[in-house]
Amino acid sequence: MTRMLRAIVVSFALGLVPGLVPVTATAQDGLDAQQSTEPQQGAILLADDVRLMADDRLVASGNVEAMYGDQRLQAKSITYDQKTDTLMIEGPIILQQGDSTLVLADDAELDREMRNGLLTGARVVLQNEVQLAANAMVSVEGRYSQLYKTAVTSCRICETGRPPLWQIRARKVVHDRQERQLYFSNAQLRVLDVPVFYLPRLRLPDPSLERATGFLLPSFVNSTLIGTGLKLPYFIRLGDHRDLTLTPFLTTKTRTLEMRYRQAFRNGNVLIRGAVTDDEFGVDPTRGYLIAGGQFTLERDFLLTFDIEVASDDTYLFDYGYSYKDWLDSEIAIERARRDEYMRGALTYYHSQRFGQSNATLPTIVGNAEYEKRIYPERLGGELRLGAQAHGHYRSSDLRTDGIDLDPWADGRDIMRFTASADWLRSWALPSGVLAEAQAGLAVDTFQVTQGGGLGVSSATEVTPSTSVKLRWPLVKTSSEGVTQVIEPVAQLAWVGGSNPLIPNDESTRIEFDEGNLFSLSRYPAPDRRERGLNAAYGVQWTRLDPDGWQTSLALGQVFRDEREIDSNGVPSLTESSGLQDRFSDILVAGQYKTDNGLTLTARGLFDDGFATTKAEARASWYTARTGIAATYIWQRSDLAEQRPDNVSEWSLSGSYRFGRHWTGTVSTRYDVARDFHVNSGLGVKYTNECVELSVNASRWYSTSTNLQETTDITFTVALLGFTTKAEDNSYTRTCKN
Repeated sequence: MTRMLRAIVVSFALGLVPGLVPVTATAQDGLDAQQSTEPQQGAILLADDVRLMADDRLVASGNVEAMYGDQRLQAKSITYDQKTDTLMIEGPIILQQGDSTLVLADDAELDREMRNGLLTGARVVLQNEVQLAANAMVSVEGRYSQLYKTAVTSCRICETGRPPLWQIRARKVVHDRQERQLYFSNAQLRVLDVPVFYLPRLRLPDPSLERATGFLLPSFVNSTLIGTGLKLPYFIRLGDHRDLTLTPFLTTKTRTLEMRYRQAFRNGNVLIRGAVTDDEFGVDPTRGYLIAGGQFTLERDFLLTFDIEVASDDTYLFDYGYSYKDWLDSEIAIERARRDEYMRGALTYYHSQRFGQSNATLPTIVGNAEYEKRIYPERLGGELRLGAQAHGHYRSSDLRTDGIDLDPWADGRDIMRFTASADWLRSWALPSGVLAEAQAGLAVDTFQVTQGGGLGVSSATEVTPSTSVKLRWPLVKTSSEGVTQVIEPVAQLAWVGGSNPLIPNDESTRIEFDEGNLFSLSRYPAPDRRERGLNAAYGVQWTRLDPDGWQTSLALGQVFRDEREIDSNGVPSLTESSGLQDRFSDILVAGQYKTDNGLTLTARGLFDDGFATTKAEARASWYTARTGIAATYIWQRSDLAEQRPDNVSEWSLSGSYRFGRHWTGTVSTRYDVARDFHVNSGLGVKYTNECVELSVNASRWYSTSTNLQETTDITFTVALLGFTTKAEDNSYTRTCKN
């Protein structure tokens, strides 16, 4: 007879015995009046041997399993006494409570619903993360578990007799399953069984609770600028959708209170970070910052975004390592993107933190609005793009003459611009696989200038017609070994009419020439400048795909025009370092090599007719299961028109290497080759296993500025894993030796 058959027989037999119905597989007709309002549920008992004794006792022995509600009990034997309505259980006992709690015990005495009772030699495992070992455990109403003389840890415990790396010893621990909290009485934190900290009362969330009010992980900081101190965050749960974290940061030289507020809404979220500091480094002893951001989805597919960045002075964020941005920007924007329509409006406030720059003569308030619509006319064919843009920027300075800036017109001028455009595009497939594209367009730009200084121009309007034809011929070859090669030559002939009005160049001050805009009609970033006249562009791209998993690509391109691009004063409009200042542009070269083992090499550059470098950048990265490394190098030729009096040559390196199962090292550095100057460097090491994470990071920032000081920071962080902070990678978990 199988065990299931025996269980059916037992259930039938128990149904004949008055008072024993709750432990059978039948309905719970025998529940008392206090339990009558709860959902009725059955019980199942499986055992090798079941006997009904003359004294109204039921004895089940041999591989006993009992299931009641969300509880599953395994034991050596169970004796049910109808008179006392109790279960006497002989271990070893395994009690599974729901999906998150596992209880192991030597012996137990429980009520028939296994909600109340005493378990001796108990061990509780929560979420397979935290273990609680106690001499005895009392279960109350199926909600509370009271454990006495308890040791709590999330470390792997092996049968070697060695103590865990850390544990919390307590006279009493109460686990509230409903609130998912652990309450400790007379708690003692031990490291390798050595007491290091004592708390008469302690509360921790159990591993199933992700957000609970309480202290978070502390950090120890040592800095040559701000001194030695401690960060101790305190997390406050304000509800299911919002929380607040307050972090006192006390050092030997400063006192700081950091803050982070988060709130989620039905249609968006908000994040606010800030700090208030009392120190003697700044002009004002009270310093602080506020950085906030959020986004909300609105009706009709609109998206509202905003961010705020404010600091009390230009060095505060750098001094405390909150941010290393040169420019702070605060913006509110609304946009909508659909398949054939896009619109966006934004208002931005900028604040420069660079030494020597005056925010009064910089465009600090900038407004932008744009709209684009795509239409597909049936008779004309192709695609019709209609667009409109509005731009304006404001300087707080009232100056009309040159100040101390490198730009002779950058004093107090303010500019408004409106642009309307219409472009028609169509493509064809020609014989032999040649692809043709044609474009024709018309744009109108209107400018309004106030406080224009020596220009004496208050307004201007320019009409710009344009047309272009582009041919592409993709050629594909696949060898018998499975290697695929693609060669695609591209050529474009374009004409742009009109002329650039005598308007200050405020928007197109930096020009990037790369493979992304090689075939654009204008490579200026904004419509306040346009490339005029007849010009042509050609390029070719080669790509090789190898079945072994690696691929490589190489692209070449150049632009040439019938005459140089000059402004109304006969001065070249394009800067020397743009690569576009002559009739024949610099040659654009870009390439990439990529393998399936995580190695990627990317490089691009501009080379003049003497093959001297104008601009260049290169990046190498390698990411594997153990290694992550990235290196970058940039080169830019000096150009006074772009406010760059010296060459720029700089490389940076960052990486991490897991040199052991539990050990990971990190390194970072940035070096200015042109000035022979170290910008910053950092070094760190981290130890991680299933129950603890220790990290030590050291960083050094160098400075040549008079308003910034060189600093060396050392941060030490300890994380006890297993509660709300869990190990993200199981490969760090230790194993026990046989």
